[in-house]
Amino acid sequence: MKYEALFSPIKLRGLELKNRIFLPAMMTKMATVPDGQVTQALIDYHVARAKGGCGLNVTECCAIHESTHGLGYLALYTEEHKAGIKKLIDAVHEVGGKVCVQIWHGGQVPRALLPDYRKPMLTNEMSKEDIDMIVECYGKSTKMAVEAGADAIEYHTAHTYLPHTFLSAIYNQRTDEYNGSLENRARFSMEVIRKMRENMPEDMPLLMRMNSCDDHHKPGGLTVEDMTAFANMAIKEGVDLIDVSRGNGDSAGLKYEVPSIDVAQGYNIENASKIREGVSVPVSVAGRVNYPELANKFIAEGKIDMIAIGRAQIADPEFCNKAMRGEDDLIRRCVGCNQGCFDAIMDPKFPTITCMRNPFVGEEGKEIPKAEKPKRVLIAGGGMAGMTAANVLKARGHEPMLYEASDHLGGQFILAGKAPTKREIEAAAHWEGEEAKRRGVEIHLNTPVTPELIEEVKPDEVILAIGAVPLVPTFAGGNQANVTNAHEVLGGITKPTGKVVIVGGGLVGLEVAEFLGEQGADCTVIEVGPAVGANLGWIRKMCVNETLARLGVKCLTKATCKGMTETGVIYEQDGENKSIDCDYVVIAIGARPRPFQDLHIKCNELGIPCHVIGDTLKARVALTAVAEGKRTAMLI
Repeated sequence: MKYEALFSPIKLRGLELKNRIFLPAMMTKMATVPDGQVTQALIDYHVARAKGGCGLNVTECCAIHESTHGLGYLALYTEEHKAGIKKLIDAVHEVGGKVCVQIWHGGQVPRALLPDYRKPMLTNEMSKEDIDMIVECYGKSTKMAVEAGADAIEYHTAHTYLPHTFLSAIYNQRTDEYNGSLENRARFSMEVIRKMRENMPEDMPLLMRMNSCDDHHKPGGLTVEDMTAFANMAIKEGVDLIDVSRGNGDSAGLKYEVPSIDVAQGYNIENASKIREGVSVPVSVAGRVNYPELANKFIAEGKIDMIAIGRAQIADPEFCNKAMRGEDDLIRRCVGCNQGCFDAIMDPKFPTITCMRNPFVGEEGKEIPKAEKPKRVLIAGGGMAGMTAANVLKARGHEPMLYEASDHLGGQFILAGKAPTKREIEAAAHWEGEEAKRRGVEIHLNTPVTPELIEEVKPDEVILAIGAVPLVPTFAGGNQANVTNAHEVLGGITKPTGKVVIVGGGLVGLEVAEFLGEQGADCTVIEVGPAVGANLGWIRKMCVNETLARLGVKCLTKATCKGMTETGVIYEQDGENKSIDCDYVVIAIGARPRPFQDLHIKCNELGIPCHVIGDTLKARVALTAVAEGKRTAMLI
């Protein structure tokens, strides 16, 4: 076995787990709305990860009372809820997995998702009677989880949820025995833990998820030392494992709760290790660990005892089995884009989470259907949309033929991966190409698709995924010699230095600013809209803005580039023309689809069905391109 520490067993009270990996609680939006019942999709999602080798599946948070039961959340406070949880647990048990049910009250966090007939309970507004009632609810939900067949229970005290807002002096403004000293602020949690243990068998482990610290950068926040003391209080009351997370829901600390690609892998390990040194029970850690060698290293070095691997198991349900077999190259890696998980949670247009790396999330119970009649499908374009289509077509038994005009696969993912912190994006593009080779997809590089090629090959169907090219308007006047575009900069064709003006503050423009800023360039971004990063998700935008501030990148918003001078750029802002001197100008105002009408016309002439996907249809985020590649391949 390659990763012996990671795949060694561990015992928590009477529960023995086959390895040190668990699937942490992550919202999927697969619960029914508004009643929070388990769906078959959620069951299949968990079964796939259990079959994939995960040591312990933790359910997403289960609301213990209607005051925290937001739309889309699971719940466990009625007999109907219990029946649904039992069905999930039974299904996971059938494939040899173990289930931990997470018991939860979100306090202030789920308020935006509460229907009008459910009123929130907040730390500073709760009476003693309210507190006693909620403590009883924790006990009742725990009892239901036990009756449903759970192998373990987890108490969630992190992420600005109700127990966290009792514990943190930043939030707790009460004037009674639940505020003051750390012991007083921990009083609520100790009452909850005692009540939960009263409703659990002696040999069943109780886990506690907690923050490693507060990330508000304000006086009064919880320190690692505070959290170690809190953990020891909880251990005395019967907690068997400390599950160390990080982050909060109402500040820049959110980046640590659902870390994007901008946050370093394993960012929480040092805090977790300090806590482990100060407690007497095993400690686990969550914090963007999506490489088995990193997880194994942390455990082998004795820094932690277990590891929460969440989004990496969303991206590849077989993560554990592949790692255990030493098949690292076969693992489909999470890249921390946040597009299909966190961003989809926040976007009502998405019915459930999905994944840019795994567009089959939510469909785990469905077999990929084999084609009734295999077809020869010509795919024009070897970017992520085209490669996804090719790999799904091959899995279905079709004969995809992938044609790429350049000398490599990957498309704009290769360029995106040149930006600082985004090497994982480039690696994902290379992986998808290697997967196509492993599957036996017919690949032709340096071969642009032309009408003549379509006529020569005579495929049964055609998919056009030739991508987009930068929009590069010509600005009047001035020195045009030092004007370039984002693709040329990220691709290394041009290397701007000195003072650089970047026209366009979307994702690509900001990537250029990061790229050049890290190399020492003095960058200014000119953006026509009211803010930069409009096409970035919430957390990624937060992280990118922090990076721009660190690098000293200046952002001029509500500003329109009007032309060039001999020494720089003219722009309009607040109704007046202004100028800025620079050495280079980089255009990053978006992209337009590559012309494909001649290919489409040829397909029509030959009676060949033709599908247009990805940026060839319209330039959008990678999640959409991958989803369209998969969907189109499933329809053929």
